[in-house]
Amino acid sequence: MLIGVPREIKTEEYRVGLTPAGAEALTTAGHQVVVEKGAGLPSGFTDDFYENAGAEIVDTAEEVWARGEMIIKVKEPIEPEWPRMREGQLLYTYFHFAASEPLTRAVMDSGAVALAYETVEYPSGELPLLTPMSEVAGRMAIQEGAKYLERHSGGAGVLLGGVPGVLPGKVLILGGGVVGVNAAKMAAGLGARVSIMDVNLSRLRYLSDVMPANVNLLYSTRYAVRKQLEDSDLVVGAVLLPGKKAPSLVTREDLSLMKPGSVIVDVAVDQGGCVETIKPTTHNDPIYTVDGVIHYAVANMPGGVPRTSTLALTNATLPYALTLAAKGWQRACLEDAALALGLNVVGGKIVYDGVAEAFGMESHPVASVL
Repeated sequence: MLIGVPREIKTEEYRVGLTPAGAEALTTAGHQVVVEKGAGLPSGFTDDFYENAGAEIVDTAEEVWARGEMIIKVKEPIEPEWPRMREGQLLYTYFHFAASEPLTRAVMDSGAVALAYETVEYPSGELPLLTPMSEVAGRMAIQEGAKYLERHSGGAGVLLGGVPGVLPGKVLILGGGVVGVNAAKMAAGLGARVSIMDVNLSRLRYLSDVMPANVNLLYSTRYAVRKQLEDSDLVVGAVLLPGKKAPSLVTREDLSLMKPGSVIVDVAVDQGGCVETIKPTTHNDPIYTVDGVIHYAVANMPGGVPRTSTLALTNATLPYALTLAAKGWQRACLEDAALALGLNVVGGKIVYDGVAEAFGMESHPVASVL
């Protein structure tokens, strides 16, 4: 199979879909790899690394897209890339379709096969291709939130860890999944007072056994969320419903309960966000303020640390890429139910219920395209 790796062109996105080590693994297995010139440079991989791994470097994205039977990316194709997608071409990347109807329709119209990292799911519920970036984003949420709590950034001037004689800041984390756990680890490590809210009692019981003493576990209700917002300095939105739009847990009205200069970091923004007032931002313009509350909503947070993120992501995605290249997407998905759940749009049909529900469209059984 011929695999194409274009340079990411989403604003301030510095990751790359395949490392030189991944290119070597694919070429050693007998496949061709075509990489756009400079695609790996922001992650620290120069073109000669790829050439030494057996890949071919080409000058334009158009050539990568035109030749590639499978396109490996990091982020969803953005509008300038939509005309490059073609019927039968396998697109292997993050999509987060439920947050964008125009993207969904563009992929449907192209006839391409969209295999989304974020919905590949084990029977246990684990999302193996989303987990690495959730780990990065959860940790970054505290790092970024702490920065914008500083007065010169417009925040309330609170040090999350406090000092002897002064109470630490309070961090409220909505969701006890991978993002929430990693955010809690970072916040607790700084010495903050941390609360995780979730509706899964089994999950809360588990977290109570493994989290440090300065992390409190709370059952999430609308009443409880409002009460916690009143004295929180930093709120992290960390709720995920795989393939679906995130639920709105904090309303515009709730912001009036929060302290001026407090910060919201909504990691769920790429699935629509769990804060009503959230809208996607970029690394070069990451924040805005609503009713005195700073909102940070960068939709590709891990892109800010591309070296770490690219290595973490490709550790997880490469084994599946090798399988897809060797067997083709249909056979690979027939033999692996977890991988089959990654199929979102195939040949103009939506085959993932969460995406169809988001826009009131028809969903087709994935078996109908295998």
